[in-house]
Amino acid sequence: MTFDLTERQLKSKLRSKKTAIKCLRNVWWPMLAVLACSFGASPSHSEPLPGKMLKVFTRDEGGLTHFFVQNLEAADVTATFDMQLLNMEANAKFPFTSTIAGNQTIEAFTLQPVKKDFPWNYSYTDSFTIGNNKAVHDDSYVYSLPYAAGNAFRVTQGYHGNFSHTGPDEYATDWKMPIGTPIHAARSGVVVKAKDDSNVGGPDRKYENSANCILIQHTDGTIGIYAHLKKGGNVVKVGDKVNVGDLIGHSGNTGFTSGPHLHFSVFKTKNGKERVSLPVKFRTTSEPALILVGGQTYKAAPVEIQQAKLPKVAVEDKGKGS
Repeated sequence: MTFDLTERQLKSKLRSKKTAIKCLRNVWWPMLAVLACSFGASPSHSEPLPGKMLKVFTRDEGGLTHFFVQNLEAADVTATFDMQLLNMEANAKFPFTSTIAGNQTIEAFTLQPVKKDFPWNYSYTDSFTIGNNKAVHDDSYVYSLPYAAGNAFRVTQGYHGNFSHTGPDEYATDWKMPIGTPIHAARSGVVVKAKDDSNVGGPDRKYENSANCILIQHTDGTIGIYAHLKKGGNVVKVGDKVNVGDLIGHSGNTGFTSGPHLHFSVFKTKNGKERVSLPVKFRTTSEPALILVGGQTYKAAPVEIQQAKLPKVAVEDKGKGS
């Protein structure tokens, strides 16, 4: 990216020479439009604002401005940068999107003046959301029902449900169940989020950020979310490795909800602003691989261990934007 500007044009835009202007960054894009889980970020040396997933900082060396991104989460986070440049060029194409591994720091891109003796500036906005935009779901995997073998619960809202399963939540499933029902992992992975400090909920969007939930990252980079859980009901914490069928928490009625139930979906990110849920199949006592339908009751089959078909996705992307 280059600019061919006259000195008069540049001076009309800037009163001071070589002044860098940094815009305030956007707050992180809500991970879930309907049942967003709000979390405080892990502590860092810079003491970022509560709820921040990333810290962005720069370093000027030898005429280059280096942009670094620190992930404050245990989970992968995908960030997208939009940049406005005056008399500057970058080694990346904007909008620039990159996934940063949990608790890691990467150099995202660099900027430098095109004409060194002329004024220059830059401004940017960023957006970011949990997940890995390089993840490729293993469609051959069949999920266990997220409750104990032998138990049966009715699906109150399936894929494309009218109440709330639209947009990024179109491939989510809700089961009606009493508060305190044991919830079991539908697939193995690592716990990357765990919230159980909320005790409020109801059929009003003011409760969107009040849902207790557990997020488990799978070997293919996708993430499973279990939401509306009971206050103080989680039995796992961030960093725990869980196997399919393990007890992870207890159902509740927190967040944006019309009654006690469990919400489950598997998702990946597209960029720092967008994520998509993914259609998955479940194993029941009557079917080996089934897409669940609203209004039907399904009985959980004994857990069946499956070998992972894909290696863990490399999540540190220092190179090209997408």
